[in-house]
Amino acid sequence: MAIECVLDSSAVLALVFAEDGHALVEPLLPVAALSAVNAAEVLAKLQRLGASPADAAKAVDNLQLAVLPFALDDARAAARLEPLTRSRGLSLGDRACLALAQRCGVPAVTADPNWRTPRLPVRVRCIR
Repeated sequence: MAIECVLDSSAVLALVFAEDGHALVEPLLPVAALSAVNAAEVLAKLQRLGASPADAAKAVDNLQLAVLPFALDDARAAARLEPLTRSRGLSLGDRACLALAQRCGVPAVTADPNWRTPRLPVRVRCIR
């Protein structure tokens, strides 16, 4: 499978909950990847909202996304992004998504408009 974009947890959750912008995420699933860090965020959010761990895992599995590991090089890239994203309030999970998108050379897809900044070394597509 050729990866054409990396989804942030906010984009995945928009799809799961049929929130604004979800229709833009669904057609990306066959060519999208998700960082393991962002998968953990999605699973935790689903469980926080009452899903059992098994049901949360099933919901993520049903999306059939390629979940890619967060490696040391990704950690370094995420750390380098911190000064560029600090003023926007981006989290470690957000930077993990951006680092993976940078590694893959593809856009990052998010529902968070705070990612819009011209200084990022990664293309960003906001679904809202």
